[in-house]
Amino acid sequence: MDAAFTAEQDEIRRTLREILGKRCGPDEVKAAVRTTAGHDRELWQQLARQLGLPGIAVAEEYGGVGCTPADLALACEETGRALLPSPLLATAALCVPLITALGTAAQRSALLPPLATGTLTATLAVSGAALATALALTGEDASGLWAGGGRAGGVQARADADAAGGGWRLYGEAAQVLDGHSAGLLLVAAHTGGFARSRMLLFLVREDAPGLVRTRQAVLDETRPQARIQLRDVPAELLGDEGADVAAALAATGRTVSAVLAAEAVGAADRALARTVEYVRQREQFGRAIGSFQAVKHRLADLYVQVQAARSAAYYAAWDPDQGGLALAQALEALRVTAGEAIQLHGGIGFTWEHDAHLYFKRAAADELLFGPVHRLRAHAADRAGLFTDPAAAVPPGHRAPTAHTDTAADAAADTAADPAASPAAASASTAPPPPFPPAPEKVAV
Repeated sequence: MDAAFTAEQDEIRRTLREILGKRCGPDEVKAAVRTTAGHDRELWQQLARQLGLPGIAVAEEYGGVGCTPADLALACEETGRALLPSPLLATAALCVPLITALGTAAQRSALLPPLATGTLTATLAVSGAALATALALTGEDASGLWAGGGRAGGVQARADADAAGGGWRLYGEAAQVLDGHSAGLLLVAAHTGGFARSRMLLFLVREDAPGLVRTRQAVLDETRPQARIQLRDVPAELLGDEGADVAAALAATGRTVSAVLAAEAVGAADRALARTVEYVRQREQFGRAIGSFQAVKHRLADLYVQVQAARSAAYYAAWDPDQGGLALAQALEALRVTAGEAIQLHGGIGFTWEHDAHLYFKRAAADELLFGPVHRLRAHAADRAGLFTDPAAAVPPGHRAPTAHTDTAADAAADTAADPAASPAAASASTAPPPPFPPAPEKVAV
C-alpha cells in the first residue's frame, strides 16, 4: 500500500484550504448557520463547480469525479478545519453510497448526476437517535429493531394499491436528521410487512411530498443542523427492490462514514490546536508570553502527539475503511481533549460562550452524541476483531471446555472415548499439583 498522497490529492487539499480560508472564517460560519438553509448556498455551489466536491464519491459514468474514499476523507479533513456547515457529509458520505449500492439503474441515472453537481442534496432519515446503530458503528443490529421493529413507533411503510405501478405510503417520525430541513431528497428507513414478517427497507421521499413536515431543531452544534421529520401518509418510492440487503448496505456505508468523520475530526482538532498555539504566543503574563512557561509547553506537546496519532489512524482508515471504528474513536477523543484544553489555555476569555473555541468544543460533543460514544466505538471494534471471544467457543470438536471441578472416573472415560490419544496417565498428570517453587538462592556477602 502506497500511503503517499498524489499530486492531485495535494492540489485538492491546497485549493480547498485556500477557498475556505477566504470564505469560511468563524464569523462567516456563525452567519451561515443562522440562514434558512443552515449553510452558505453560494459557497456550496462554488465548491461544486470548482472542485466537484459533492461528486467525489459519484462514479464518472454518472457525472461525478469517481474518486476513492481516501479523497473524500482528505476533503473532509479540510472542511473539518474550517467547521464548514454544508450538506457534504449527508449527501456524499451517507446517501450516494446507498443509492449506488441499492438503487435500480433508472434510480441511479436519475439521482446521481444532480447529486454530483450539487443541485440536489440528500440525507438519511432513521427513527430516534439511532444513526450510529443504523450504520453499525456501535453495534450490529441486522434485524433493524432500531427503526421500530414492526411495532408502534419508528417509521412504518405499507403498499399503496391505488398508486400506478405500485407505490408505498410512509407514516411515522424521525428525529435528529442531518440537514433534514433543507435536503431535496430523503432516504427514509422504514419497516414493512407487519410485526410477524417485518423487514427494513429504504424509501425515497421528495421534499415537496404531500404530508411531509420538517421542523428544524435547536441543537448544540449549529454547524451540523438537524431536523425532525414527520411523515403523515407520505407517498414514497422504494429504493431498489424488496429483496435488497439493506442492513449490509448500511454497515458498508458506516465503515466509509467512520473514516470520513475521523478525518473531519482530525482537521478540527488540528485547527483548534493551531489557534491555541497562536494565542499563547501572544498572551503575556508576568511580563512574558504564557507559551514560554514549561507547564503550558508540556500540555501543548501532549495535544500535538494525540492529534498526530489520530491523524495517522484516520489516514490508515481512509485506505482501509474496516479500521474506521477505531480511527473515529481516537479522532473524536483527540478533538474533545484538544477543544477542552483550548478553552482552558485561552483563560477567562475562553470560557465565554461566544468565543470561537466553543465552536470546536460543541462539534466534539455533538459528534460523540451522534456517532459515538467513544467507548462504544472501541467496544464494537473489539468485538469485530474477536478480542474478547469466549474461550469455550475455541475448544476443538470432541473436547470439553476446562472446568473448575476435578475430573471423575466417568469424565475421564468420556474424555478417553472422545480422544483415543488421551490416557488415564495423561489425565492424572494434567490434574497433578504444580511443582513447588525452586528454593531461593542463598545470599552471598560482598
